Amino acid sequence: MAAIISENLKFFSLFFKSRDVMIFNGLVALGTVGSQELFSVVAFHCPCSPGQNYMYGLAAIGVPALVLFLIGIMLNNHTWNLVAECRKRALKNCSAPATFLLFGSILGRAIVAPVTWSVISLLRGEAYVCARSEFLNPSAFQDFPLGYGPDSMARFSCRDTPTALIPFKDEVIRRLKYESQFLGWIMIAVIASTAFLLKCLQHCCSPLSFHQEAYWRQYRYAEKDLFNRTAEVHAKVLAANNVKQFFGFVALDKDEKEIVSQYPVDEAQPSPQWQEITGVYLYRENKGFPLYSRLHKWAKKLTGNGMDPDGREMALLAV
Repeated sequence: MAAIISENLKFFSLFFKSRDVMIFNGLVALGTVGSQELFSVVAFHCPCSPGQNYMYGLAAIGVPALVLFLIGIMLNNHTWNLVAECRKRALKNCSAPATFLLFGSILGRAIVAPVTWSVISLLRGEAYVCARSEFLNPSAFQDFPLGYGPDSMARFSCRDTPTALIPFKDEVIRRLKYESQFLGWIMIAVIASTAFLLKCLQHCCSPLSFHQEAYWRQYRYAEKDLFNRTAEVHAKVLAANNVKQFFGFVALDKDEKEIVSQYPVDEAQPSPQWQEITGVYLYRENKGFPLYSRLHKWAKKLTGNGMDPDGREMALLAV
């Protein structure tokens, strides 16, 4: 039984590692849905005034989406790798299509949350009803009372709707929610179609076989995990050595003492090495052999763009 459980855990671990982008995007979408629900219940209050309704409704949909988009850009490691690449190398090793696709990779990850926010807002319809109510044409409703203009129409989304207009309130809100949800479903269809086409384009344009691309994903994950864990240990040991040199001793717990004794560290890596392994990296080959990362390329003692005349370049990133 223990062996079966262990094998199942390994399977799920490998599955989640191989689907980390999809799972991350799903969690971001779920978190955005929860935030949108909370915002609608706690913070959304239509002003019920001509001019203000429209601006408030657009702000309720657009401003959180913009903030989520900027947060997505800032939290993406590719963003800062691209900044480092521009600052140090001016993207001179990247072709125009590769640069375009690198931006697309960053934007594709960043738009998950804002698109989810906008879609859920449209499907709920509250912000759209608030924004559009003042622009309704009273003559579009049968037996609508005369003498009511934008001031009254703007109050359909609020509780203080004029008494004479209450019989029309359900129909007005139903029409506006129909428009809002229709736009939301259209947006979902467009985004799903675009994602499908881009995924097809990625696999059609990839110079790698399916299994090699899967291996590349596994390598990137393993290298990132090992690099981060090793960097943490290296930094701790180097810091311990420097503190001991300053004070004459260093206060370490049992586990830290074992780490310091097991992994001797003399000096930090020189800056040129950090520059070599920092920045955007596209899949390249050198004399037929793959170079899976900047660290891999540095370990092979290669300089320049690391490509032979018949080399290949892959810019469609999956991480």
